[in-house]
Amino acid sequence: MPIRTGLKPGAGVPIVPWMNLPAPSAVLAFAPAMAWAAAAVVLLAVLGVGLWLRSRPARRLGHALDAASTLAGETEETLPGLMGKARFEQEVERLAARCDQDGGEVAVLFVNTDNFRTVNDAYDTAVGDRVLAQLARRLVSFGGSGAHAARWGGDEFLLMVPLAPDAAGDRAEALTQALRQPYDVPGGKGVALTVSIGLACHPDHGPAERLIAHASAAMREVKKNGGDDWGLFEPRMVLDSREQAELLRDLRGALAAGQLELFYQPKIDSRSLQVTAAEALLRWHHPKRGLVSPAVFIPVAERFGLITAIGQWVAQEACRQAAQWRTLGLRMRVAINVSAYQLRLDGFVDQLCRELKQHKLQPGRFTVEITESVAMEDTAVTQRAFRQLGAAGLHVAIDDFGVGQASLAYLRKLPASELKIDASFVHDLGTSEQARSICQAVIQMGHALKMRVVAEGVESVVQRDTLLRMGCDELQGFLFAKPMSARALTLWAMDDDQRHDSPAFRASLFKDTAPAD
Repeated sequence: MPIRTGLKPGAGVPIVPWMNLPAPSAVLAFAPAMAWAAAAVVLLAVLGVGLWLRSRPARRLGHALDAASTLAGETEETLPGLMGKARFEQEVERLAARCDQDGGEVAVLFVNTDNFRTVNDAYDTAVGDRVLAQLARRLVSFGGSGAHAARWGGDEFLLMVPLAPDAAGDRAEALTQALRQPYDVPGGKGVALTVSIGLACHPDHGPAERLIAHASAAMREVKKNGGDDWGLFEPRMVLDSREQAELLRDLRGALAAGQLELFYQPKIDSRSLQVTAAEALLRWHHPKRGLVSPAVFIPVAERFGLITAIGQWVAQEACRQAAQWRTLGLRMRVAINVSAYQLRLDGFVDQLCRELKQHKLQPGRFTVEITESVAMEDTAVTQRAFRQLGAAGLHVAIDDFGVGQASLAYLRKLPASELKIDASFVHDLGTSEQARSICQAVIQMGHALKMRVVAEGVESVVQRDTLLRMGCDELQGFLFAKPMSARALTLWAMDDDQRHDSPAFRASLFKDTAPAD
């Protein structure tokens, strides 16, 4: 059924813009299937260029930290100059008290590597330990007079310097560059690491007991924005205890009060120029705060044990909506995002399968999107979850692909049918040759692995045309449609006022729609 360009002004739902698309034959140029050796080369290019671009790194992966755990308990006896956690915290409090009494400022730098797993993957844990020891020595020597350094755990370090924010920022910039220099490994070839550094100062950024936490929050913000850099703490990066308690209290009643809602963003097939899928995105309509971002309340839900109930509701609602659309003739694939916490929950896959069966939906027509960083966690729990997903026949998509350190050998073993190119690469397609190379490499590698490739964050005609020429299978972004309510999407599809140049909703390209047995 064809769809129109937008919704009627009086329909009570937002207008959805649509850009005219060129004929598929004029823009599609698919690369032939690649040999496995070529696929490996392509993957190395993706990772190398992606890190050079300072693309957003994946979160530290579980087994990478396990590999580094032999250093976790080391003290100043094994790594000279490094303090333990307790002593470092005491020094922070002591220097902060002196600043309060005599004036002056003290800064804490929270240092975390971006790509340490590559060292353990390429060599072994002993070499990884040696690299981290070299990093620690650089950190100690770089501190200067009056500085103190500590091992916080895993590949995380702390540096405290008696400096004001401006001077501490200069120190953080120089430290970022110093830690970027190659590290010695057996064989004479050095390995490169990048780090994310968060900076918080007393008294500007809070009391002594919150300084490390605030520096950590600034570090996480740097990681979200690409890593290989430093950032200064801002109050927006954390919720204070009172605000968090209020948010938690309101979140506990959000489900019962009907404040949660799924919005849906369509995916466009590049061959047919038709809408074939929709990604479900969670929204919280708070009675006083307005629309609260999942980036704010999902971490609270995970920390305080609410993610199980919220995750079950998302699965139930997405299945219910998919079944309703099916009865209307809108046979779209529906996708939900799954966090690392949910994936590790006992019975998560079984619960999802029960929901699909209840609504008579085929598992192969329902997509579970998992970020690359989570998918690449080579842990027993993660592997078990993926085996269950594959055995259940669920369609699996690897989201945010290209920003982490994917292993080709491990990727081949996953029951994944789809790769989603991270929006950060799509954003730079019109201006960056490196971004174009990464997107082309991901598309070719995905096809070599017999996966469909989706580009998210498509916002311009240039991006659209470039991806079509590269042979990208599906496109998603504001150029086509913003996330909208289920009602808006239904009205968009069912509206009788249709344009000839509008794409149509159609059955999924993966499998025919049919009730589950």
